[in-house]
Amino acid sequence: MTADTSTVRSRGRARSDDPEKSLRANPAKILIGIVGMVVIVWFLANLFLAFGYHPEWFGNKIVIAILAIIGGVGGAALLFFFLNMFIEGLPSRLSQGAIPYAFILPGLFFVGLMLIYPTFQTINYSFANADSTAYVGLANYKTIFGDPEFWQSILNNVLWLLIVPAVVVAFGVIVAVLSDKLSANGEKASKSLIFLPMAISFVGATAIWGLVYAYNNPGQTQTGLLNAIWTAFGGQPQTWLQIETAKLNSILLMVILIWLQVGFAMVLLSSAIKGVPEDTIEAARIDGAGEFQIFWQVVIPQIKGTIITVFVTVFILVLKVFDIVYVSTNGAYNTNVIANLFFNKLFAASQAGQATAIVVVLLIAVIPLIWYQIKHFRDEEANR
Repeated sequence: MTADTSTVRSRGRARSDDPEKSLRANPAKILIGIVGMVVIVWFLANLFLAFGYHPEWFGNKIVIAILAIIGGVGGAALLFFFLNMFIEGLPSRLSQGAIPYAFILPGLFFVGLMLIYPTFQTINYSFANADSTAYVGLANYKTIFGDPEFWQSILNNVLWLLIVPAVVVAFGVIVAVLSDKLSANGEKASKSLIFLPMAISFVGATAIWGLVYAYNNPGQTQTGLLNAIWTAFGGQPQTWLQIETAKLNSILLMVILIWLQVGFAMVLLSSAIKGVPEDTIEAARIDGAGEFQIFWQVVIPQIKGTIITVFVTVFILVLKVFDIVYVSTNGAYNTNVIANLFFNKLFAASQAGQATAIVVVLLIAVIPLIWYQIKHFRDEEANR
């Protein structure tokens, strides 16, 4: 009995010692983890700097690409391995609390490095001179706000914002509804054709539509589709993108973006429409509602969240529109927009201060939209 009792007591002491041991740190793991992370970061930083400054060391671009993939993927894996070792070496209570934050830390670091830091640096440079060597206070903002071209760009951006998102959403809903009425094969074919422009870059799409708007002198064969149709009805060929007395040229540029984005809107809205419960539609039919009433009073309210999401996404895209204007007119003929004005100020006029001031104005304009979209997503998640 005495021996058994002593055995039980010794086991009890061992069990009571286990929690205390688990609370202790492991200095070896902590040290190896820190050293490993430092070495990996140092190695990757030097490797990628070598890619940029001494590409001749690696022979050709294919070797650089292969090494970049191996170094990037392998380096990330090793970094997280040593990070995990470091976390495991901490006392258990601290380790358990730190694990989630530790593994999102590299992502937050790169977000800060690539997005947050440049944002504050841009705001800082907006108060500097043309080559960012001295501060000039609010002079850049006074200059851009006194520039008629800036206000013309603002007006054009507002015009784009009023037309493009609304038309994209409207066409997206119409195409989604009509394509859902087709057979399975017909729906796939029609949606594929409408979504196809999404695979084309903005520059490529602008080049394609440049052929549609092409102009030849009167009496010559009109190779541009729009002028060919116009002259077929007895009109004179027009230089469609060079009309300074009207906003038609800007509207014709908007057509390009609408053509590109309708497929995006259609895919999301079609998915939302298919998610509308059949019970609600059948109940509306039993109550005597027509198809038009069902669409407006049953379907649309239930896909309202998706409509808002698509609208805000396209809205933000339009606010930053650049490629289409730059490739087609470069802002001439009263078609300039904020992003293109920034580009020309920075690279053509070498006015870095004014260019960054324009970007700050654009950033301030985007912030309320981003805040609204985040609030909308949170409200949707709370209602689920």
